[in-house]
Amino acid sequence: MKANMTCTRSRSSLVLSILFAAVLLLLPTPSSASNRHVINFRSPGLYPEGLTWDPSGQHFIVGSLHSRTIHSVSDAGVVQTLISDPYLPENATILGISVDSSNRRLLAAIHCLPPLLPCSALAAYDLRSGGRRIFLSPLPSLPGDDADIARDVANDVAVDYNGNAYVTNSAKNFIWKVNRDGAAAIFSRSPLFNSQPVAPDADASFRDCGLNGIVYNSKGYLLVVQSNTGKMFKVDEESGTARIVLLNGDMVAADGVARRRRDGTVMVVSQKKLWYLKSQDSWSEGVIYDEVELDVEGFPTAVAVAGHDRVYVLYGRVMEGITRSYKDGEEREWFGIEEVSSEKESGEDKIWVYVLIGLGFAYFCFWRFQMKNLITNMDKKTT
Repeated sequence: MKANMTCTRSRSSLVLSILFAAVLLLLPTPSSASNRHVINFRSPGLYPEGLTWDPSGQHFIVGSLHSRTIHSVSDAGVVQTLISDPYLPENATILGISVDSSNRRLLAAIHCLPPLLPCSALAAYDLRSGGRRIFLSPLPSLPGDDADIARDVANDVAVDYNGNAYVTNSAKNFIWKVNRDGAAAIFSRSPLFNSQPVAPDADASFRDCGLNGIVYNSKGYLLVVQSNTGKMFKVDEESGTARIVLLNGDMVAADGVARRRRDGTVMVVSQKKLWYLKSQDSWSEGVIYDEVELDVEGFPTAVAVAGHDRVYVLYGRVMEGITRSYKDGEEREWFGIEEVSSEKESGEDKIWVYVLIGLGFAYFCFWRFQMKNLITNMDKKTT
């Protein structure tokens, strides 16, 4: 009988050990500034503005300011040319990029800066066949508009699950839609896009920049930010109707946008900070619950969510490339992609760690009490 009791204790201890290990595995792993992931990558003269994450390839993808190329960047900083398209206009800029995971395509917003002739287009490339171009769709101007006087600016792009792409026009405050086959049309010209005053603290670098970053939500709408007003809009994917998202502050100089699928958190990047936003009512209203200061000199322009919902920003130093504020033959060679974490979220993670540890300890005490009663009853039976 004593041998049976010893065996029972051993099995119980084994079960407890397994349960405790399971609790440890379920604990969230808080991130901190001390262990954030920093990727430095070398590509002379690249000056990338756009950043996205390819979940199938498990790497980042960046655009280019003048070279008509798109590159992958590994988490170790290894750069490879994914796409080189010599048929784009010479010195054309590849701005926003987005991976269409359902169709294994890469979508890229193409824009031509002065002194090039006006050009705004959306290019689609097949990621399964070495980057073969599927289409290059010119994006139409407004009826009666003179693009030579005020050129369109195809800035950022988002894609829905049907392969439709949505491209923001930062110069004229409207959104294009390009279907899966490459047919392009003006999608949303909501009066709201021109109803808000330019922010008083909007400086010259983005004072004329309107609609910018855009992200798709599978519930049937798009979220779009406006740089010079700091506003966010919710746009219906069917009708193109828009409404202003009520926030507890303006995001002046807002640029790229990304969404974390796990909890729906939206991140918006500017040249100075990264905002974290949440909503409880599908973005009729939202709250900016954290702001993280960024490296202004690096001129961050894009944000992406990579594996394990880790948030990264791109330091592409685009303004240096646009203004060519470097000596001949001395273009910048190194650029960066850096992980950013919210201290407030890290604090919440720590609270959950303590809660789970407390629950585990309570369960342990209850288990010990039950085992003690069991052994006492077994001892009584043996005597």
